[in-house]
Amino acid sequence: MEKLVITGPSRLSGEVSISGAKNSVLAILSGTLLVNGVCRIENIPDISDVDVIIDIIKSLGAKVSRPDSHSVLVDSTVIASTAPDYELVRRIRGSYYLIGSLLSRFHKAEIAMPGGCNFGTRPIDQHIKGFKALGASVDDSRGVIKAEASHLSGANIYLDKVSVGATINIMLASCLADGVTVIENAAREPHIVDMANFLNAMGANIRGAGTNTVKIKGVKEMRGGSYQIIPDQIEAGTFMIAAAATGGDVLIKNVIPKHMESLTAKLIEVGAKVTELDDAIRVEGTDHLRATNVLTMPYPGFPTDLQPQMVALLTKAQGVSVMVEGVWDNRFQYTDELIRMGAKINAAGKMATIESVPELYGAPVKATDLRGGAAVVIAGLMASGITEVTNTVFIDRGYERFEDKLRSLGAKIERVEE
Repeated sequence: MEKLVITGPSRLSGEVSISGAKNSVLAILSGTLLVNGVCRIENIPDISDVDVIIDIIKSLGAKVSRPDSHSVLVDSTVIASTAPDYELVRRIRGSYYLIGSLLSRFHKAEIAMPGGCNFGTRPIDQHIKGFKALGASVDDSRGVIKAEASHLSGANIYLDKVSVGATINIMLASCLADGVTVIENAAREPHIVDMANFLNAMGANIRGAGTNTVKIKGVKEMRGGSYQIIPDQIEAGTFMIAAAATGGDVLIKNVIPKHMESLTAKLIEVGAKVTELDDAIRVEGTDHLRATNVLTMPYPGFPTDLQPQMVALLTKAQGVSVMVEGVWDNRFQYTDELIRMGAKINAAGKMATIESVPELYGAPVKATDLRGGAAVVIAGLMASGITEVTNTVFIDRGYERFEDKLRSLGAKIERVEE
C-alpha cells in the first residue's frame, strides 16, 4: 500500500500542463468497439482507469497497442465476446459505456453492474430506458445487465433526468441503428461534445451535442481514424482551486477556458484573481479568501466533481459558506477527513455549511473517493504540519502524476510505501 506524505503549508507557484480528459477517454475507448477498423486516440491520460478499460476491451478480442504513454491504437475489427470480465468491469464506473457499443454493433451485451467511487446511489435507469426505446430487451436482475436486440431502430427519447452517462450510452447505441434517434433533455458536458466529435470522426452522424437535443442518424458502418482528446476540465479545476487555496500563483496550461467559466466566477467571488488566455488560465490566490455559496449542477453549472476541492478551499474563506450538492446523494463522506484536520463542517443530506478556521493541521487522512482524495491533498497543502493520505488508489484513478505535478509547483509531497 502507498500513501502521500505532504508537509505544509505550501504556496503553489509556476506552470502545470493538464492531461487529457478522464471522463472523455473512458467513453471514447469504449466507443472504439463500434469501429470496424483501427482507431488512434491521442492525449490519453496516464491513469489507472485507462489501464482497466484497455484491459477490458483487450479481453473482448480487440487488438490494443500503446505507441507511448499518451497514445493508444485499437483495432476492434474482430471481437470474440460481448461479455467482459466481471471483476474488471466492477472496478470502474465508465464500464457501462460498453453496453451501448456492444449492443449497437453486435446486438447483445452482458455486463456486470459498474463499480467506481461510492458516494451514493447512481442508477442507470435512464440508460435502460434508452436501450428499450431503441428496441432492445434488457434484464438487469442479479447484478448483471443483459441487453439484446435483433435490430435497433431510431426513436425519440426524453431523459427524465439530465444524465451524462445515459446521454453518451444512448448515443453509442444509436450510431448503427436504423433511422434517426433524438435525445431530448440531453446532458451538455464538454466530454459529451468530445464523444460526439470522436464518433463523427469515425463515420457516425451526430448533431446537436452540447445542446439539450442530440440527433443521431444511424450509419451502416464506422471506419477507423485518429482523434485527440480534449483537456481534462476537472484536473484543470483542481489545480485552479489548489492555487487559490494556497495563496499561490499558477499558470494552468492546455485548458479550454470556456469549460471553466462557472469555477472561474466562484474563484473571483472568493477573492482570487483569474486571468484567461487562449489555452491557459492563471490563478493568483490571496491570504484573505471570502465565504461564498455554491450549488453544483449539470454543465454549464458548477461541476459536482469540483465540489470536494472547493469545500477544502472554503475552510479558510472568512465567514460561513454553504455548499449544496445538486447532482449526487451522499457526496460529503470526505468531510470527516477534513474535520480531522481542524475544519468546521456540518454536512447533512445534500448540504454542507463550512465555517472558516484560522488554520488547518496535518493529520492522517484517507481518500474516500477520487475527488474527495484531491480535496484532502489540497487541505494538506493548506495545513500546518504533516498530512498522510492513504487510499491513493482512488486518486490514481483520475489524476496523472498528481504528486509530481504538485511538486513541480513547489509542494512538499512524496509518495511512500506504508
